[in-house]
Amino acid sequence: MTATSPESILLLLFSYLLGSLSSAIILSKIMGFTDPRTDGSNNPGATNVLRIAGKKAAFLTLLGDCLKGLIPVLLASAVSEDRTLIALTGLSAFLGHCYPIYFQFKGGKGVATAIAVNVAFDWLAGLIVISIWLVLAKVFRISSLAAIIAFFSLPALIFWRETSLITTMIFTLMSLILIWRHRGNIQRLIHGTES
Repeated sequence: MTATSPESILLLLFSYLLGSLSSAIILSKIMGFTDPRTDGSNNPGATNVLRIAGKKAAFLTLLGDCLKGLIPVLLASAVSEDRTLIALTGLSAFLGHCYPIYFQFKGGKGVATAIAVNVAFDWLAGLIVISIWLVLAKVFRISSLAAIIAFFSLPALIFWRETSLITTMIFTLMSLILIWRHRGNIQRLIHGTES
C-alpha cells in the first residue's frame, strides 16, 4: 500500500476517526468527573484531568491518548513500507485528537498522541523527544514549556533519522500545530504567569 493508493484513504480516515475519540471527555462521562472542557484550563488532556479528577483519571486519559496515536501508526507499518503513508497516518490521528469531529472540532493540545505517533514511527527519535520533555519538565517544573521545546526539536530528529524531506515536513507540520495550540501557554510564559 502506498500513500496514493485507494486503501490509504481508508487508513487515513480510520486514523482520524480514532484520534477524534477524546479520552478525557469520554472518561469524564464514565467516571463522573467534570467535563475537562469546562473546568481547570478547559483543555481535554491528561494534565487538566490530573488537576480536576486526580491521578487515576489522568493516567487513563494519558493511556487512551497514547493508544490512539500508537495503534494507527503500527497498523500502517504492518500493511505498508511507505514511510510517507505511515507518517501521514500518524498526522491524521494527531489531527483527530486536536480537531475531533465528534466534539465540534475542539480537542486537546496533542502532546501525548504526538509522542505516541513519534515513538511508533521511529522509536529512537521518540525516546529522545520524551527524554527532552522529561528533563525540561523536571528542571523547570512547567509541562507546557517542556512540550514546546521538545517538539521544536522533533523535525531535526526526524530528518536525522529519515533523511526524507517529505517525512520531515509532515512532522514539522505536526510540531507547528502542537506549538500553535500552546499559544496561550506561550503568552503566559512570556508574562511569567504560567503554572
